[in-house]
Amino acid sequence: MAGNLGETMTGNFRGTKAGDVAEAYLRNIIRTYRTYKDMAERAIAQVPSDEVLNRELNDDSNSIAIIVKHVAGNLRSRFRDFLISDGEKPDRNRDSEFETEQAISRDELLARWNAGWEIALGSIEALTPADLERTVRIRGEEMLVVEALNRSITHTAYHVGQIVYLARYYASPNWETLSIPRARRGEVHAGKR
Repeated sequence: MAGNLGETMTGNFRGTKAGDVAEAYLRNIIRTYRTYKDMAERAIAQVPSDEVLNRELNDDSNSIAIIVKHVAGNLRSRFRDFLISDGEKPDRNRDSEFETEQAISRDELLARWNAGWEIALGSIEALTPADLERTVRIRGEEMLVVEALNRSITHTAYHVGQIVYLARYYASPNWETLSIPRARRGEVHAGKR
């Protein structure tokens, strides 16, 4: 990476101090993580039963429960001791996150989910602008903290999209949209068709 993060970040924000941009980035990444957490939880809440949370569409697909276990395990591993240890912890068994076990209850699933998120958000919220230039490792690969955060949020968003898609499928026709509803034929929203 050419120059330091401060130099790079101010190049596109004339008159803005690097620290201001770094603080804005941290506020944004925290808000983005919280948005995806909330979106997944609102989707999961619409799934009609614990049995459906554990249902796989076919032998090659993952249930919502499996995806939730994976996201929780990933966040727990990546962000526990975030700045001082490799993001792939030796006590994590990633493959087991994708194994179908005995059906898991919604309460147990959400307890795992919340435990992973608590670790992740606690670590992210503790970061300072100067930390964004620090180096961390994930599976031995070095990267800047800002790169690790971007990598993690895209991974999380990918899986939240899967959770929402499956929840919508299972909750249909009672699904309540999580964003702006699609216009129905002939309806006009905000003056636009």
